[in-house]
Amino acid sequence: MGEKSAQKRKYILEKAREVFAEKGFKDVTMKDVVEACDISRGGLYLYFSSTEELFLAVLSDEVDEEDDETIINALNGDNTAGDMLALFLKEQKKEILRKKNSLVVASYEYFSLNSVPSSNNPLKNQFDTGVQIVTALIDNGVKSGEFQCNNPGGCARNLMYVIEGLKVSAKTIGINEEAVDRELLYILEGLVPAVN
Repeated sequence: MGEKSAQKRKYILEKAREVFAEKGFKDVTMKDVVEACDISRGGLYLYFSSTEELFLAVLSDEVDEEDDETIINALNGDNTAGDMLALFLKEQKKEILRKKNSLVVASYEYFSLNSVPSSNNPLKNQFDTGVQIVTALIDNGVKSGEFQCNNPGGCARNLMYVIEGLKVSAKTIGINEEAVDRELLYILEGLVPAVN
């Protein structure tokens, strides 16, 4: 794919993300995306053949390069495991509290309507990556004495399940920043060794 095609594809994904965030998954048509992009129907079909293909591409492309770069820089720096875990949670908190351009509702609509093999599920891949990152951070914290944990993988999975639950709760029942902080702190308190 040439540079111009790559830029056009990226533009389509950005506009489609806005449409899916606004309307969910099931109510979006290719016409909605054509109108949002201000391109011809044929121009859109050069890149994507259906709303499903487009939505999965949006989900796969969702990782924000800036956030990714921030985490990579932190991992390569002199930060403690606690600092890196705090950075990871800060990024997750931003996603939980995101009011605009969130794909949570569209994602749950899509996955409740469609059976997707776990190997092709971008949300599962994102979840698994989060578990791997948090497990590594907890392992490092245990080795340095910052954290106390007998099962870093289990703790990491639990934390990621809490984060997913908070994302859904933010969109369905509404939660505020204090509630997010409280729930994340509750998990973190279990990692910090008791001071005698």
